[in-house]
Amino acid sequence: MSQNTGASTPEEERGREVLTAAEIDRALTRIAHEIVENTKGAQDLVLLGIPTRGVHLAARLADKLAQITSRPVDHLLGSLDVTMYRDDLRHQAARTPAPTVVPAAGIDARTVVLVDDVLYSGRTIRAALDALNDLGRPSVVRLAVLVDRGHRELPIRADHVGKNLPTAKGESVHVELTEMDGVDRVVIR
Repeated sequence: MSQNTGASTPEEERGREVLTAAEIDRALTRIAHEIVENTKGAQDLVLLGIPTRGVHLAARLADKLAQITSRPVDHLLGSLDVTMYRDDLRHQAARTPAPTVVPAAGIDARTVVLVDDVLYSGRTIRAALDALNDLGRPSVVRLAVLVDRGHRELPIRADHVGKNLPTAKGESVHVELTEMDGVDRVVIR
């Protein structure tokens, strides 16, 4: 009979892989096709990645959209830092804000797709909507996430989801991307 000593095993430290690099790529390809369908060919589209990994995912989506539509879309790519709009600044260690970069065309009267890695409580997206409000008035705001893990605290839903991943509250979902981590994978710890 084994006892739980409280020490974690190497497997628990690494986490259980739930998405491989190939599965992440397929999920992003599917999301890009959904975006093209829902925006009638990606006209008047702006992709805004939420730092940190959402920025890299938005860039990958821009590449896929360019392949699908045969038009460059990198000029419609930006980032939206939500640090100062968060409602939990008093409860968490402060993070250095990343730059907000809005495409030259702006966001007014455009379809804005917010891109993030994991949708959990919905609080980051609420902060993103507040930040977006200070930048202009898009015609439509959509949300694309690689992983939706549930446990929403606010009435927020993603329009484009790479993978719905039911998790326990005590688990954490980690998206690792080559640009930052040297590998593409999603793990649960």
